[in-house]
Amino acid sequence: MLESYLTGLIVCGGIIVAIGAQNAYLLSQAIRREHHWWSAGLCMVADVTLFTLGMFGISAALMAMPEALEILRWLGVAFLGWLAIQSFVRAGRGRAALEAGEVTKRSLRAVVFTTLAVTLLNPQVYLDTLLLIPAVGAQQEDATTFVAGASSASILWFGLLAWGGSALAPILARPMAWRIIDGVIGVMMAAIALHLTVSGL
Repeated sequence: MLESYLTGLIVCGGIIVAIGAQNAYLLSQAIRREHHWWSAGLCMVADVTLFTLGMFGISAALMAMPEALEILRWLGVAFLGWLAIQSFVRAGRGRAALEAGEVTKRSLRAVVFTTLAVTLLNPQVYLDTLLLIPAVGAQQEDATTFVAGASSASILWFGLLAWGGSALAPILARPMAWRIIDGVIGVMMAAIALHLTVSGL
């Protein structure tokens, strides 16, 4: 059981640590301190839910309906492209330094919606959580313990992003730092959208 748990922890950890749209968005929210723990919580719940569904056979159903992934692919391209444009606009215009106690500029509803969109409109999320990770889990002695390990990795990682980004906010609150952050996030979003467009899934 311990081996299955550690396998899930390591495999999932290795996959989600790779910087992607979800990580980039959560990190930017944490640095802005805009409902970042809500955003992190949604990312955790989505991952745990998808891991569990994948281990219980949803991956087989998904493979039988490739057109569903194709639809998600183009929705993801459009949404990630929109996020990239927003980031580039902010990088070009710049924005005032953020104070630690500053009132958040966006509502909780807006943050929740965007977090769900970044998570659920990215086909790579489904490939990782419903196909790749369950494929490894199916080879383990205890599938339930494997899912627990994978879920632990997700919770630890998103918690670390939320806490770390918030802790670094005073350092990264300078206008030039924000230009760089927005520019990097814009490049990452655009690169993922371009990869989905050119290479598909």
